[in-house]
Amino acid sequence: MRYLTVRIDPRENGGIHPVGGRLTAAPAISREAIHSVELLDDGTILLFAEGSGDRDRYEAITADSPHVIDALVSGTDPWFAVSQFEPSDETRRLLELRRESNVSVELPIRIEDDGALRVTFMGSDADIQALYRTVEAGSTLSFDVVETGSYDPADAPLARRLTRRQRDVLEAAVELGYYAAPREATLEDVAERVGIAASTAGEHLRKAEARVFTALVR
Repeated sequence: MRYLTVRIDPRENGGIHPVGGRLTAAPAISREAIHSVELLDDGTILLFAEGSGDRDRYEAITADSPHVIDALVSGTDPWFAVSQFEPSDETRRLLELRRESNVSVELPIRIEDDGALRVTFMGSDADIQALYRTVEAGSTLSFDVVETGSYDPADAPLARRLTRRQRDVLEAAVELGYYAAPREATLEDVAERVGIAASTAGEHLRKAEARVFTALVR
C-alpha cells in the first residue's frame, strides 16, 4: 500500500467552508485537527474536531453561522467539538469523491496555522493517482504534494502528526542544540532562527512535544 500526503490551502477562491475561514481568521483560536468527518445521508456533514485557545469564541462563531445546524464543545485546552453543518459545494464534492473511491484517509487530519489541511491518502498507486487527478482537475483549491511512499501504519512518520510551523520550530531547536545536554541554545535562539517571538516558539514546541510523546506511548 502507498500513501500520498498533500497540503490543501483553503484560502484559494473562497476556501473549503466559510465557517472554517472565520475560525482560522480568529487569532485567539487554534484549529488543531479533524478526527472524523462524514457526509451524512441527508447531505449534511458531521465533524469531530480538536482545537485550543478561546473556546467561548469558537462557540460564538459556530452559533452565529447560518451553516451550522448543531454543535457541542467539551474540554478545556485542548477542547473537542462535534458539529453538524451544511457543506459548501467544494466540501461536498471532496467527501463524495472520497466515499466513491478505494482510497482511505489517515486520521487525524492536521490543520496548520494558516488553515491549510495536511491530508494523507492511502491505497494502491493507481487508486491514489486517479483520485488525485480527479480532485485536482475539478477543484478551485490549491493542492501541494508534500511526500509519498510505501505506507506502514506502524512506521508512519511522526512528522505527519505536526503542522509545518511546528516541524520548522522543532527542527531549529534540534539543530541549535536546544535539546542537548547540557543545553546549547535558548528558546530565544530558536525563535530568532525561525523568525518568530520566543513565546510563540515555546507554544509550538509544547504542542509538537505533546503530539510526538503521545504517539510514542499509544
